[in-house]
Amino acid sequence: MKRIVIFASGSGSNAENIVNYFNSSQIATVTHVLSNNEHAKVFDRCERLQIEASLFDKESFVKDDTVLNFLLVEADFIVLAGFLWRVPSKIVEAFPNKIINIHPALLPKYGGKGMYGMNVHKAVKENKEHETGITIHYVNENYDEGAIIFQASTALSENDTPETIATKVHELEYKHFPEIIEQVITKHG
Repeated sequence: MKRIVIFASGSGSNAENIVNYFNSSQIATVTHVLSNNEHAKVFDRCERLQIEASLFDKESFVKDDTVLNFLLVEADFIVLAGFLWRVPSKIVEAFPNKIINIHPALLPKYGGKGMYGMNVHKAVKENKEHETGITIHYVNENYDEGAIIFQASTALSENDTPETIATKVHELEYKHFPEIIEQVITKHG
């Protein structure tokens, strides 16, 4: 059974969806959630789901090896589910093709530093895009530049708002992210 550690910075809705998906899996299980935000709602979700969750700071992530050492012992795969920090190269190198992220747009459009959540959906609306979607990709040392694993799109109309765009994107995330994680684990496990 492969062990998944999830990184999350926010509400944790994708993390919860992934935990629930793998609860009945014979392939993998979510063993821990790590967050860099002490106010993240993901902690409440983890408590309810009875999943271990821990807070970490920038120093233990970037400067010393606290987070890396934890991952080397506790994780086979890492999933970023609404995690906003760039992953240090030492962690990327320790987990080649085993760190998976989801981005709320069709990369390479609307990627990079600062492009997350509603920032992405507002930019999509402002540019009058006819479609948007999700990109699931491997993580490398740069924001949103890792090899693309999977994309799914949804049509947009001129009546869509950033909020309705977010809802459409979330539906794609909930539908596809756990399944693609499972495929990656099966392939690289």
